[in-house]
Amino acid sequence: MKRAFITGIEGQDGSYLTELLLAKNYEVHGIYRRASNGSLTNLRQLQSDPLVFQKTLFLSPADLDDAESIRIPLEQAAPDEIYHLASQSHVGASFEQVEETCRVTGLGALRLLELARKLPKSPRFFHASSSEIFGSPESSPQDETTPVAPVTPYGCAKAFGTQMTRIYRKNFGLFAINGILFNHESPRRGENFVTRKICRAVAAIKAGRQTELVLGDTSAQRDWGHARDYVRGMWLALQHTAPEDFVFATGKLHRVQDIVELAFQAAGLDWQKYVRQEKQFFRPADPRQVVGNPAKAKRVLGWQPEITFEQTIAEMVQAELPA
Repeated sequence: MKRAFITGIEGQDGSYLTELLLAKNYEVHGIYRRASNGSLTNLRQLQSDPLVFQKTLFLSPADLDDAESIRIPLEQAAPDEIYHLASQSHVGASFEQVEETCRVTGLGALRLLELARKLPKSPRFFHASSSEIFGSPESSPQDETTPVAPVTPYGCAKAFGTQMTRIYRKNFGLFAINGILFNHESPRRGENFVTRKICRAVAAIKAGRQTELVLGDTSAQRDWGHARDYVRGMWLALQHTAPEDFVFATGKLHRVQDIVELAFQAAGLDWQKYVRQEKQFFRPADPRQVVGNPAKAKRVLGWQPEITFEQTIAEMVQAELPA
């Protein structure tokens, strides 16, 4: 039985990855933020399963800026594979919490790499990088060779973790991989992200708890996929014969407006009756064409996104509606 160690196990990606690995007969060890006080909503079903919890799933509180809190559960797990997913991952919030973002997201990756390097049995290491490392790219779509030039504190912190992963691969011989992840969503997405905000609002309107959805500019475009597809890519990357970096993306751009229309459609409502735009919520125009080229992952790993953008938004709305 293989053993995996996951940071940020309580998050969107961590919880889906846990389910995937358990289905593949892994023993899964994970750390979650102390601040969550053990309230791990995304893992609740697994925690309540006596055949899984404390049998093949083991959880420990830890903080990325406290190396000792990570070292103890990591050494106890003695993992074959490490998936480093934890970070301060909201781009907007990174401008308000610059130092914390760099400490947790950037230095946190370095701490884990150093701990992994010192383990008696060398594990395979996956670092969840981000399309934000590319900043405002001059070429589109972006792939593994696109220059790293972040323009946000979060992107800068992720770029540091990405480059350190490459350094540990090249100089210390660690089987270390960067998965450069473009936007990916699901019903488990954090409530402060625009996709989840829209889907929650639509469900509230459908249930009569809300009368309208107020938005700013809805023309912004992103490459959105589904988290379940992306965690499958993470696993495939660590099964590859050699440590290489991979872009995981759909290669397709969609507008925020597309999310609005699909979400209301999933709830059987006419979006034009409920959506109001206000200038105060408009941000400066974002001219970036942030769209990934997953050709290498498809060619080398046989990875392919299986869940469409339309299916993703419909699933997110359905999850918010009363059962």
